Amino acid sequence: MEPILTQDGTPTLFHPGYGETYHPRQGALLQARRLYLEKTLTHLHPAPRVLEVGLGLLVNFRTTLESALQRGVYLRYVAVEKEPLPKELLAQIPLPLPRAEAVMAGILKAWPLERFQGPWGELRILFGKVEEVGLPQNWATAVYLDPFSPRVNPEPWSFPVLQKLCRALRRGGRLATYSAQGAFRRALKEAGFALHRVPAEGKREWTVGIALKAPPG
Repeated sequence: MEPILTQDGTPTLFHPGYGETYHPRQGALLQARRLYLEKTLTHLHPAPRVLEVGLGLLVNFRTTLESALQRGVYLRYVAVEKEPLPKELLAQIPLPLPRAEAVMAGILKAWPLERFQGPWGELRILFGKVEEVGLPQNWATAVYLDPFSPRVNPEPWSFPVLQKLCRALRRGGRLATYSAQGAFRRALKEAGFALHRVPAEGKREWTVGIALKAPPG
């Protein structure tokens, strides 16, 4: 896989198995900031606890870490990843985030481990399929739902997984994702989320769900 520059100047990769890039052409860093960090209000939270589905190139993690380091808050981050990339590929995806990149250099030296920790916070990685791994209950302040699309990778978007994610969120916690697919949005509401459609960068809409009650089942 060779790096591909997106329109904001940051790189992504094309996954031949799924036939999709890890990030939209409008910008890897742009989506990480505008959608995942800001639409979940993680950039304002005094003690962020993020659960990500689809760690990928660690762009969302690094963007969130940069925000936390700028604000002087401790970041707790749990990510589910079924296909971890080799460190050699990850090293080809630099970002203009100096504080986070300094931490990332240390992470890459030991990659892949299940846990990384430092004065900046903690990153735990659950290697496996999100429908199979155990998630922390009533823990997350935000969920970043960022796997490949429902068309090519339907399991992470399914109703049982959305139930798990709702249980992992604290009441009022926010789930953000780039997908605006109708079947997914209906499943999100059924799983216990209040659905919000938000304007997107480079497309019509993104989706935000707020966990307001315990999901059924």
